[in-house]
Amino acid sequence: MASTSPSDGGSRRNAIRVWSVLLWLAVWQIAAMAIGHDILLVSPVTVVRRLVELAVTGSFWNSIGFSLLRIIGGFFLAAGTGLLFAAASYRFRAIEIMLEPPMQTIKATPVASFVILILIWVPSRNLSVVISFLMVLPIMYTNVLAGIRSTDRQLLEMADVFRVPTGRRIRYIYVSQVLPYFRSACSVALGLGWKSGIAAEVIGIPVGSIGEKLYQSKIFLDTPDLFAWTLVIIVVSVCFEKLFLKMLDAAVGKLERM
Repeated sequence: MASTSPSDGGSRRNAIRVWSVLLWLAVWQIAAMAIGHDILLVSPVTVVRRLVELAVTGSFWNSIGFSLLRIIGGFFLAAGTGLLFAAASYRFRAIEIMLEPPMQTIKATPVASFVILILIWVPSRNLSVVISFLMVLPIMYTNVLAGIRSTDRQLLEMADVFRVPTGRRIRYIYVSQVLPYFRSACSVALGLGWKSGIAAEVIGIPVGSIGEKLYQSKIFLDTPDLFAWTLVIIVVSVCFEKLFLKMLDAAVGKLERM
């Protein structure tokens, strides 16, 4: 009986993914041809053609950079704040009690409500920073706090017995215990922060953003542009998530080898 190597299994899984994508692209193409109106449903061929046309313009890349920098900036601010709040809440019970109402409020409030309210205080150019920050913060906070609380008590007791310094405790005990929770939070928060940031731009319509392009395509019933920019959002979001998680894993691996 022929054996199957792990690489063969990985190739087969990738082939299945490609096959699945091609299937749904074919369904999309057939549906577009059956409807016969680009305003209602544009074909994938038309979307790719329009995307190529947009990609050679400077405004296309400027819009991607505009939205990417602000949304990712909000994500990093929320990640750092969430880590600090989680550590403080673990150390002081009063801080956890104080933070519980705003965290629950942020979780329950619709994005549109935040957008309309924050537009009163913040210019539309910076709206996506604030919205992505607010959407990511509760996820980072709750996951990291849960990770800290799941730290092995026996390891902490051993550290107490041997009087391990705080810096070494954080590096060799807390980091390894909290990392899976932090990584999971980042995986979820990156997608949510990107989607909420773009939604904020569609409402606030900052000049030069991806959200503005989506809004204009809706106003002018430009379905090819709508699908093309939606594809851009998906690709940029997925690529950045994979890149960030890969860099995070590499940094942790390097830290463990030190």
